[in-house]
This record gives sequence, structure tokens and C-alpha cells, in this order.
Amino acid sequence: MTIRLISLIFALVVLFAPGCGGDSEPELDLSPIAAEGREIANNNGCSACHGKNGQGSVGPAWTGLAGSDVELEDGTIVVADDDFLRRSITDPSAEIADGYTIVMPENPLTDDEVELVLAYIKELP
Repeated sequence: MTIRLISLIFALVVLFAPGCGGDSEPELDLSPIAAEGREIANNNGCSACHGKNGQGSVGPAWTGLAGSDVELEDGTIVVADDDFLRRSITDPSAEIADGYTIVMPENPLTDDEVELVLAYIKELP
């Protein structure tokens, strides 16, 4: 099987599997723009791997990610600035965080939606 097919199968399993953690997670105090970004992320399956509130799961956590150092699978350390985060969303296989073997599937987000998701990630504590 190709990596793309494996990613597609994984994405389908995640999207149709029951949610984890129930509804007991606290709601976040977000700006309207970040709240819209959270809704976009949750409606497009991002939360299945990154968590309903960005806490992470099989995908890296988004909480505290913006501006932090991230180790990539090749040992390189990069800063999770806007360019890195944008590239991670729009070209998921460009730079893989160390320790994550699940390949993030490509997504249908528009440039404007990506910017809203970035606003959400940047507001996570």
C-alpha cells in the first residue's frame, strides 16, 4: 500500500470512529476569530488526531505549540512560527514532528480557513 492510501484509510477510520474523551473537556475562552478556527478544525477532522481542544492524541498537541521549538524526525529543531504552522497544515509531509508515525492526510482548507486555524492554534494556552 502507498503512504497516501494508508493515510486515507487512517483518516476514514478516525472520522467514523467514536470520539474520545466525551464532552467533559472544558470549553476554551477564545476570540471570535480563534473560535471560528476551532470550529473549522473540528469540522474538518483535525480534532480526531490533534484533540477537540488541541491537546493532542495520535497527532501532535497544538496547546503551547505556537512559538515553541519542535524537533523534526531528522533531528532538526525548528520554531513553530506562522510559516511552520501554515506549511504543516498545507503540506503535511514537508516536515514531520519527531515521534509521530501517522502521516497527516492532506486537507481541503482554503487559505482563509488555514489562517483561522492558525489563529486558534496561537490562542491555545
